Amino acid sequence: MVLEIRVGHTPDADDAFMFYALEKELIPMGDFKIVHQVDDIEKLNKLAVSHELEVTAISAHALAFLKDYKILSSGGSFGINYGPIIISYKKSLDEISHHIVGIPGYMTSAYLLMSIALGKLNCHEMLFSEIPGAIKNGTVDYGLIIHESQITYVKQDFSKLFDLGEWWNAKTNGLPVPLGINVASSKLMTNDMIKAFDSMLQSSIKYSLNHLEEAIEFSSKYGRGTEKSTLTKFVKMYVNPYTVEMGKDGRQAISKMFDMALEKGIIKSIPPLDYSY
Repeated sequence: MVLEIRVGHTPDADDAFMFYALEKELIPMGDFKIVHQVDDIEKLNKLAVSHELEVTAISAHALAFLKDYKILSSGGSFGINYGPIIISYKKSLDEISHHIVGIPGYMTSAYLLMSIALGKLNCHEMLFSEIPGAIKNGTVDYGLIIHESQITYVKQDFSKLFDLGEWWNAKTNGLPVPLGINVASSKLMTNDMIKAFDSMLQSSIKYSLNHLEEAIEFSSKYGRGTEKSTLTKFVKMYVNPYTVEMGKDGRQAISKMFDMALEKGIIKSIPPLDYSY
């Protein structure tokens, strides 16, 4: 019997790269028929609260707002001494507490990491792709940037004021930066189904890594005009060994982020971290 499941991922090159073989059915699909739902990460975070999708990409931070989910071993986005960046046009980091920071969402890992590092700031939530433009037109004074903007900002006369990836690396003695993960709803899927999907997603990621050029070409539809060389660099940054299998270090990094958030009083308790394996 074929099981139709709804799977959420973001309109970003790294997610498209991971899901390429699944979307094109280039690998064995088992008993699954996938309906892909492509949305901004903060929208997926909010959809997860009400179990709208069987499987979805979320920010690791979103686990603090969820229950009845299994964390998949594959498909995670972890930085390796790099991660979200705070940029500005003409201001210094010393002034940040007196101005407005554009952020890609209050449930994003980028926002949580910034809050751990710099404390509570005056923020304005907006679509991640709109943040550089909002700095230029004066809507916000600083921007917390994710996705390919972490590379392309240098061409737009912005100054990098704070690299959360480098900060995290120093604070944790080299743990990967926990940013995005994939989760499956325990309300909508059995444990066996979740494990089967996790294995299939891992196969899809490996397929793309073994067919790099065609997978990058497919991913470019979400490149927002970014040059192919830049897009390839970005994909290789966030589709790394932790994406294939987050392993012990990935799990430790997620736990460490919540431990630090609890210590700072940002969260009241550590959320349940229930892994599929």
